[in-house]
Amino acid sequence: MRFPDTVLLLLAGVLSGLATVPAIAADDASRLVGLWGNETVADTVAGELVIDGRGTPWHATIAGFEVSVQRHDDRLDLVLPGGQGRFRGQLSTDRAAVEGFWIQPPGMALASAYATPVALRLTQPQVWAGTVRPLPDRLSQYLQIERGADGALTAFIRNPELNLARERLLTVQMDGDAVTFADPRRPNWALHAVLDGETGQLRVNWQGIGVFAFTRRNRDQAPGFYPRTPAQPQWRYRQPPDLADGWRTASLQAAGLDEARIAALVARLQRTAAPGAPQVQGLLIARRGKLVLEEYFQGFDASRPHDTRSAGKTFAPLLVGLAMAQGRAFHPDTPVASLLPDYAASARPDPRKARITVADLMSMRSGLACDDNDERSPGNEDTMQGQHAQNDWYRYTLELPMARDPGGTQAVYCSAGINLLGAIVARTTGRWLPALFDEAVARPLQMRDYHINLMPDGDAYLAGGLYLRARNLLKLGQLYLSGGTWNGRRLVDRAWVAQSTTRHSAFAPDHGYGYGWHLHTVQVGRRAYREYAAEGNGGQFVMVLPELDLLVAITAGNYGDFRTWYPLQDLVREYVIPTAP
Repeated sequence: MRFPDTVLLLLAGVLSGLATVPAIAADDASRLVGLWGNETVADTVAGELVIDGRGTPWHATIAGFEVSVQRHDDRLDLVLPGGQGRFRGQLSTDRAAVEGFWIQPPGMALASAYATPVALRLTQPQVWAGTVRPLPDRLSQYLQIERGADGALTAFIRNPELNLARERLLTVQMDGDAVTFADPRRPNWALHAVLDGETGQLRVNWQGIGVFAFTRRNRDQAPGFYPRTPAQPQWRYRQPPDLADGWRTASLQAAGLDEARIAALVARLQRTAAPGAPQVQGLLIARRGKLVLEEYFQGFDASRPHDTRSAGKTFAPLLVGLAMAQGRAFHPDTPVASLLPDYAASARPDPRKARITVADLMSMRSGLACDDNDERSPGNEDTMQGQHAQNDWYRYTLELPMARDPGGTQAVYCSAGINLLGAIVARTTGRWLPALFDEAVARPLQMRDYHINLMPDGDAYLAGGLYLRARNLLKLGQLYLSGGTWNGRRLVDRAWVAQSTTRHSAFAPDHGYGYGWHLHTVQVGRRAYREYAAEGNGGQFVMVLPELDLLVAITAGNYGDFRTWYPLQDLVREYVIPTAP
């Protein structure tokens, strides 16, 4: 998922001509050494939304705004001035409720608009009210400054939401109250700050974002920096609570898991990590259909939605399966061009495009030039999201050149192709994707407090970025492990589950790919276990081991650092599987 342009400016950091400054005196250094922090939540419209239909035209109020409501039969639409928010809703047939979505615009740390489900209930005849709780536009930053034996200062920045500075070790120079943070590996990069003697604040100028006032923090004042706040010298196991979200819970012992080994895993995650170390923010385990472990770190908890990144891709083939189950006239081998004829007609001419099938998109073997691992690829996800010439990302994708023939067995990681499945689902069902997801997936899976990222045209982006509670992300694995059911209710055909978790292509001999699921073999001693997993940038995993009736979900914050986050799945092999005979 692409960061906002302001954040990219931060990462690029094209500042040059750093002045030569004298060595830092010991008394000056002492003014900087220690932990500094800043937590900023940008203003976002929230609160009670009231729609009043007692007169003409209908009007709505929220957070001090009062606007007219546009009506199209029983569909309601309102837009705040300046694009500060929008509501799309539908009156129920008995007119007792309005079900819909609040749409918040891109913000400080959020790269795209997000849609959040909202339910308004009748409070008196022709008046409906409900609470809008958008996704918090949050940016937490922690700056650790240390002094080495030679007197030189070094620092690193921890940002649990986006991993902006990648926790790289920075050099620190001070000239009076002016402070410069530089990266030795990027000679033209720097951050400049001023130490305010009156307030004690360290004001850091993030180029392109703003000036943030950092204050000194102690051990108990930086929940996003430390794994646990306050410090927990010894972990004690607690069975996960019943939160009325559909999960039944049980103890580790009842699930046949060794508490001592799980304790060793949690102890490892609770240690204060060095710069660039794995930053696990959530760890959940379910076995035999019950949630048996739920642990959070770095300021996260059960109620805080997490950016699932590309782990959310797995919902796209699920929606395809649901659309086919509704009797829509297509199947995996259906050519994409026949389902999107208006797009296909305007696409760059290449006869190979007519042979791309729905299955090719789901298994990342479309042949389109959309390699996310190649910055030069015209269909690279960041390239597509960063350009502004074509805001219709479906059209952008189908107008890409072909890099190879479609089909075969070689997978090429292509977010644009997975997202294109949204066009097929939307066209064949005639539904707005957020509304379909809510009806067919979120409500049956008893999901709460989720947020769907949108494309510039206002429909859902299905290639990643969905914000979910970790408990809800784990439900995706349980749905497939249970053969397409959740708590006895069937959502998708068992045959589709089997087909989705079957190898259709491969990134490498030991890394297969189904329909949105990564396929692995996990070796533990002499035993080999089949695993299918949803995987996302930064360390977002849902790992399913059918032979053991076992699920593990990990959420983490090592975004953009593949070498750190991808090995996180080895924690399951090292600590969890040996306890699950």
